Amino acid sequence: MSVWIQHIETMTPETVFSQEYASSKMQEWTGDERQRRMVRALYRKSGIDKRHSVITSFDQDLPDDFFPLGADGQRRELSTGERNKIYTRESQLLAVNLARQAIANCPGLEPNEITHVVTVSCTGFCNPGPDYHIVNELGLSYATQRYNLGFMGCYAAFPGLRMARQFCEADPKAVVLVMCLELCTLHLQLNGGEDSMLANSLFADGAAAAIVSARTPQENQPCYQLGDFHSSLIPSGKGDMAWSIGDLGFDIALSSYVPKIIGANIRDAIRPVLASRQFELEDITTWAFHPGGKAIVDKVAESLDLTNEQVAASRKVLRQYGNMSSATVLFVLQEILQQQDRPQHEEICAMAFGPGLTVEMGLLQAQRAHSLNRTEAKAEVLAT
Repeated sequence: MSVWIQHIETMTPETVFSQEYASSKMQEWTGDERQRRMVRALYRKSGIDKRHSVITSFDQDLPDDFFPLGADGQRRELSTGERNKIYTRESQLLAVNLARQAIANCPGLEPNEITHVVTVSCTGFCNPGPDYHIVNELGLSYATQRYNLGFMGCYAAFPGLRMARQFCEADPKAVVLVMCLELCTLHLQLNGGEDSMLANSLFADGAAAAIVSARTPQENQPCYQLGDFHSSLIPSGKGDMAWSIGDLGFDIALSSYVPKIIGANIRDAIRPVLASRQFELEDITTWAFHPGGKAIVDKVAESLDLTNEQVAASRKVLRQYGNMSSATVLFVLQEILQQQDRPQHEEICAMAFGPGLTVEMGLLQAQRAHSLNRTEAKAEVLAT
């Protein structure tokens, strides 16, 4: 049975700030010249132009400042509870708006046809969560099955898609809404640690939704046919990427060695998923990497001998949005599907990396809307 990603929809918060602005603010918030030099270098080499955030005021001396002035005249960092309160409010708004837009833009789909909602997030906790509000506010059936994949990290879109495919294989009438929603900027920290400074330079807010079903797509409908998935662990990187709950937000361990570790192991990691379809590296013309950072994209491309064109979508998403954790790879897949200069049918290998060190990957076949090239268009005009 074939299962399809019928539609991908993405959404970001309205607040957007340039990487240059973020760099200047981080330098302003630290009194250590060594740290300021490190901030300048990290932001300059990030490959990011701008990022989005649910935070509307960082230090403008407004009631909702994210870093309000304390009694001692220093910027105070919000507690984990205060940050999670923002997540509770903003995740509901973003999830409902994104789900409404995703359903409306998926050809031939009505809200009451959704049978499952799978939400994915590692940046906050609340119950009732986004899944509840999607069902309740969009008028979905109260019998809709709801599942949440929490605290898995940047690779979690793949378990979400795999779960959706299993639902559809078990019930051909199933229609699954998979939503990755991450508000990473709620965990900005000013502790001066190298891991925190690196994370501060990369992470952003965004959400993406995929509609998955076994229905045959409509003619000329852009979509992906889901192929095989595969998981792999690189235990040597366990301590280089980790995520835990601290008193001032979630604490992240993010070593600068991560790109090298991934690069050294990526060929072995992807071999099983390629072998599942008897593919060689050369059979994959376009790759959808989760752009955890510029160095990761560079190192993986180098290790697999890929051209800039083959990873262009990952670089573009990183440049325009930053690292939005689990949502990011769906932004990349949407970008690839919209590329009209590519073949109408194309084999794609997608992958993401996260704590563990975990590598999740999958094969997809892109089916783009057919657009006439110049020769075909001219011939059509002459024929009329």
